Amino acid sequence: QLQLVESGGGLVQPGGSLRLSCAASGFTLDYYAIGWFRQAPGKEREGVLCISSVSSITRYADSVKGRFTISRDNTKNTVYLQMNSLKPEDTAIYYCAAHRFGTSCPSGRSGYRYWGQGTQVTVSS
Repeated sequence: QLQLVESGGGLVQPGGSLRLSCAASGFTLDYYAIGWFRQAPGKEREGVLCISSVSSITRYADSVKGRFTISRDNTKNTVYLQMNSLKPEDTAIYYCAAHRFGTSCPSGRSGYRYWGQGTQVTVSS
């Protein structure tokens, strides 16, 4: 069974930091591109960042430039999203997604076959 599980979400004040984890179960992430997406209530799901199987980076959202970074640790079968200088507009459910044979990142969310269940991030005073 192929499964992705996000963790690390929670409530944080503006300017704070969180690190999200995306752990794979039932398969190895070595040959997958992994993307992070987010969705606020009533809004479209939007791409954030992606890391390919060869560790090239694609940024989907300009709003996270200089604040968010994506990385992978294949020995732990896990991809991370480090979020710094958080803003209230970052509040959303954050999802990770996997693209097989992903030496390059897909251009959008339609390129990802496997999705996690999401983890809630709330940025508020």
